[in-house]
Amino acid sequence: MASGFTTLTNEHFIRANLYSREITRMFQDDLFAMRFVRTITDFPDGTTLNIPRLGQAEQMDFAEGQAIKYQKFDTGNFTFTIDQYKYSANSISEKFKRDSFWSAEIQSAFAPEQHRALMKGFEARVFNRANASQTASNLNLINGAAHRWVAKGTNETLSLKDFMLAEYALRKANVPMRNLTAIIDASGAFAIENSTNAVSLLSPMPKWGNMVNEGLVSGFQFRFSIYGFDVYVSNYLPRDIAETVNGASVTVGVANLFFSAEPGNTLPWIAAFRQMPTVQSEYNKDLQQTEFLTICEYGVQIFRPENLCVVLSDVDQVA
Repeated sequence: MASGFTTLTNEHFIRANLYSREITRMFQDDLFAMRFVRTITDFPDGTTLNIPRLGQAEQMDFAEGQAIKYQKFDTGNFTFTIDQYKYSANSISEKFKRDSFWSAEIQSAFAPEQHRALMKGFEARVFNRANASQTASNLNLINGAAHRWVAKGTNETLSLKDFMLAEYALRKANVPMRNLTAIIDASGAFAIENSTNAVSLLSPMPKWGNMVNEGLVSGFQFRFSIYGFDVYVSNYLPRDIAETVNGASVTVGVANLFFSAEPGNTLPWIAAFRQMPTVQSEYNKDLQQTEFLTICEYGVQIFRPENLCVVLSDVDQVA
């Protein structure tokens, strides 16, 4: 009989289950709404800021012998409110820190994950304000051009015609036709990729061949512009929309956004942070745990409604 160490007689010296030092993290998509938002800083206190609006001068007919009539500009007032107070918090007990092999890795993930959670909320808030700023089931006409409609593709999917209509609407609204940007849903990106018109858009070869090999989307941005629009793909656009606009309907719709991202006073969104995401931590002796908190306070609103088109498309046509 063998007297040496074997797996048959010394199984308690063998680890049946091994655990890696590495912790698998979830995939994370790109967040990019902040770059399209004008952030104001003249907000020293209070929760409401008023921004005066000034209209344009008008041309009048002059008749000899008659006195000139002096006109005033149309004026208005834009009211902006800090109304979002958000936080993300986690704790880790002293016993868990002593007992867990991964306690250090978990604890180091708190701050970046909490910050990302708040910025995901900010991203969704920015895009939701765009949809909420318009009148539902209405074309939202500005200078005779619609700024809200149901997508013109087959079965209410996004199409190249929607890009053309958005360009027309923004031009009619006198929006600077620079840095044109479209933020579309993944289903919209699929519809464009699946469109026969995309072949014509990317002809001649080898450009189309490159797109077939590499795809139209790199990361979360299209590799090329469509009618002057830089195209981004987002998973945070307003969804679950059931609406009829001018006789066309969506039942499981998403709001795709088109606008000019010309920096400064042109951007459709305006935002202010009363408190940027701030990390705080402390030890709770009563609960024997270390607590981590990231908190922020901000407001987001649409400042330039004329620089925004919302195209509603159905998301259930991916097949």
